[in-house]
Amino acid sequence: MTENYRLEKDSMGGLEVPKEALYGAQTQRAINNFPISGLTLPPAFIKTIALIKKTAAQVNMDLGELEPAPANAIIQAAQQIIDGQHQRQFPVDVFQTGSGTSTNMNVNEVLANLATHSLGKTVSANDDVNKGQSSNDVIPTAIHVSAAIECQKKLLPGLFHLAETIEKKAASLDKVTKTGRTHLMDAMPVRMSQEMGGWALQIRNGIDRINATLPRVYKLAQGGTAVGTGINAHPRFAAEFALTLSAETGLPFKPNDSFFESLSAQDAIVELSGQLKVIAVSLMKIANDLRWMNSGPLAGLGEIELTALQPGSSIMPGKV
Repeated sequence: MTENYRLEKDSMGGLEVPKEALYGAQTQRAINNFPISGLTLPPAFIKTIALIKKTAAQVNMDLGELEPAPANAIIQAAQQIIDGQHQRQFPVDVFQTGSGTSTNMNVNEVLANLATHSLGKTVSANDDVNKGQSSNDVIPTAIHVSAAIECQKKLLPGLFHLAETIEKKAASLDKVTKTGRTHLMDAMPVRMSQEMGGWALQIRNGIDRINATLPRVYKLAQGGTAVGTGINAHPRFAAEFALTLSAETGLPFKPNDSFFESLSAQDAIVELSGQLKVIAVSLMKIANDLRWMNSGPLAGLGEIELTALQPGSSIMPGKV
C-alpha cells in the first residue's frame, strides 16, 4: 500500500482507498467493478439522498432509535452535501448495481466519515446513517423526491414563464394578420395572436399534465426497507419520515399505499417521463413553427425576424 492510499475494510475484507477520499470500501469496490461510462449521478440526485439521510436521522432520533449526538452529526454532515460541498466524493458510475446500493453506500460512507470527524466518535455508515433504511427504498424515494423538487423549483416555474411570455407577445401582435397554412400550403388568414395562443395553450396543458401526475410522485417508498415489509424500521418511521420531509421541502409527500408497489415498479416516474415527452414534443413543434416563419432572409417565408445571435456560416454572410 502506497502513502497515497489507506486501508478500509468491509464484510469482504480490506481494500485500498485514496487517502483523501471521504468514502470507504464499498464505494471503492463499486468504482473498481463498474468503470463503464464515466458518467456519475446528477448532483441534484445526490443532494436528495443526503436530504433523505438528514430526514431519517432526525426521525430516528425523534423515535428514540438513534442517540442525539450521532444523529445531529449525521444531520450536519448531510446539510454539507445538500449545500453543494464534497461533490467530488460521489464518483460511482451511473451504470451500477440494479438497486443503486453502490450510490446509497457511497452517500452513507461519506456522511459517516464527516460525522465521525465532527463528533470525535465512530459513526457507522450502516448502523447509524442507514438506520431503518435499505437501498431498495432509499433509491426509489430519491427518484421521486428529486423529480418532484426539480418539477416544482425549475420545470413548472419555467413553463409558467414561457406561457406568460408567449401570451404577452401574442397580445402585442393581435392586429397582425398572416397566412395560415396546411401542409405548408397557403390557407386562410389568421392573426399572429391566434397562432401564438395555440402555443401558449400547449404549454399550459403541459403544466396541467405535470400537476396531474405529481400526486403519485409524492407517494414514497421510504419505510418499506428491503422488500416492502418495513423490516428493521420503527413502525412509525414511514409516516414520520414523510411528515418531516414535507416540512423541509414544502411538498406534500406521504408514504405510498403499498410499499410493494414502490419497490417493485416505477410507474409514477414512467408516467412523469411520458408527460415530459409530451412537453418536449410541444416545444419542438413551437420551435419548428418559428424556424419556418423566420426562414430566409430572401428566399424563405420571412414572416418574422428572430434576433440574430451569431453567424451561421463561414461562407454565406446572410446566414445568421
